[in-house]
Amino acid sequence: LSPAARTALFQTVDAFLDNWQAHGRPLTAARELRHDRFLFVAVDEKATDASGCSIDALVHQVQGLEQTLGVIMTDNSPVWYRDGESVRQSTRAEFRNLATRGKVAPETIVFDNTIQSVGALRDGKWEIPARDSWHGQAFFSDGGGAGR
Repeated sequence: LSPAARTALFQTVDAFLDNWQAHGRPLTAARELRHDRFLFVAVDEKATDASGCSIDALVHQVQGLEQTLGVIMTDNSPVWYRDGESVRQSTRAEFRNLATRGKVAPETIVFDNTIQSVGALRDGKWEIPARDSWHGQAFFSDGGGAGR
């Protein structure tokens, strides 16, 4: 994100989180942006659990930002990985092709955006070798070469 887009993102998300509720009860939440690409939003479930409706409200808010900022933030289909120090994005088909050609390997660091807790993030389960996430099964199921 550009500095202006980042500012707009934080202003909108922070305003939303300040008033975020589940069934009329305020949610204690925080957000973090990593690599100017990944927005994390967490709820303190000890205070109040998020509901399906409250999560939908957040997703709709972010989808509105996508249109305003001209970026896609809610699409779970891309594969995000590291190429040296750079963060790269590819379609699943492109990533499979890279795996087949040996351009990515089970040791390639990927971003496992399926994690569901701050604990998993803090425990280092987000940025991990492909073999240690769903990517290993999907793209390297033969133990080292390209998957199906």
